[in-house]
Amino acid sequence: MVFKRLLGSLGVGGPTVDTVLTTGAAAPGGPLSGQVHLKGGSADFDIDHIALELVARVEAEHEEGEEEHVVAFERFTVGGGFRLAEGAQFSVPFTVALPWETPVTELYGQSLGIVLGVRTELSVAGARDKGDLDQLTVGPLPVQEVILEAFGRLGFGFRSADLEYGRIGGTGQQLPFYQEIELTPPPQYAHAVNEIEVTFLATAGGMEVVLEADRRGGLFSGGHDALTRFTVGHDGIHHQDWRALVEGWLRQLIEHRSAYAESSAYGHGDPYAGHHGHETAHGHHGDHAHDGGHRSGPGLGTAVAVGAAGLAVGVVGGMVAAEVVDEVGDFFEDDNDDEGEED
Repeated sequence: MVFKRLLGSLGVGGPTVDTVLTTGAAAPGGPLSGQVHLKGGSADFDIDHIALELVARVEAEHEEGEEEHVVAFERFTVGGGFRLAEGAQFSVPFTVALPWETPVTELYGQSLGIVLGVRTELSVAGARDKGDLDQLTVGPLPVQEVILEAFGRLGFGFRSADLEYGRIGGTGQQLPFYQEIELTPPPQYAHAVNEIEVTFLATAGGMEVVLEADRRGGLFSGGHDALTRFTVGHDGIHHQDWRALVEGWLRQLIEHRSAYAESSAYGHGDPYAGHHGHETAHGHHGDHAHDGGHRSGPGLGTAVAVGAAGLAVGVVGGMVAAEVVDEVGDFFEDDNDDEGEED
């Protein structure tokens, strides 16, 4: 629990709510469990419903710049329809399924700076109040982890991660925002790109991997973004040479963009330049099927060790977990105060 407060809509003497999540990181598409603890006030109260709302701090771009907003992206009703007696204590256990596109907040146990929360809403006699907020920690899916490990083994480092409001055209994106994990290139790629941004769009059946390269400008053309998309499955991760696969993705991304850089030198516009936030399709969406045919790759344990050494250095150097916890409470508490009560 980050904090709890008296139900403002009922004033002094109202019931209090305290949601406690099961310890440990959840996973996209996986279960989120816990208990909602209620303590009765100075009178009996009818509890209409207890709802959990998943919220995220998201960046939204506009003409004047960039702003941060709290965006709710899922809601669950976990209880209600009972009377809470004066001074009584009552607990409601719950298990809900996180959306598959839920952002990853930590890697190798280190925070990425992504702020997610579980906000508890208690409806009492027609008045609703968001009376409790808990930090939500989400670790990567196995396929997400091995892809990031492959980038680490290739020498990429972690720069930052954020959530961007908008949709990536041409994908199956479901949430109103997407996560970007920004990686710095090693020397062998630094001549071609400033950074690589990785976006995972997972579903029950597999995952889209969207790569965006912030390309360095050449003598005759300015730098611009390149975008490409690949598809992988959740199964068979131990039988895939992920380093070779990611190297192939990067090669396709860079080589494809080089052709457009040459045309730009002769004054032709780049039809694929753009930003994720637009609804229209942009970038080259080249599907790459995962067939699990490569069996010469290293074991997962080796990949974890080597990948962590590459990516986690940037995570540890740029983020302190305790500071993120404080930021969660401050940011969402301000949001709660702004929203006030709902009828």
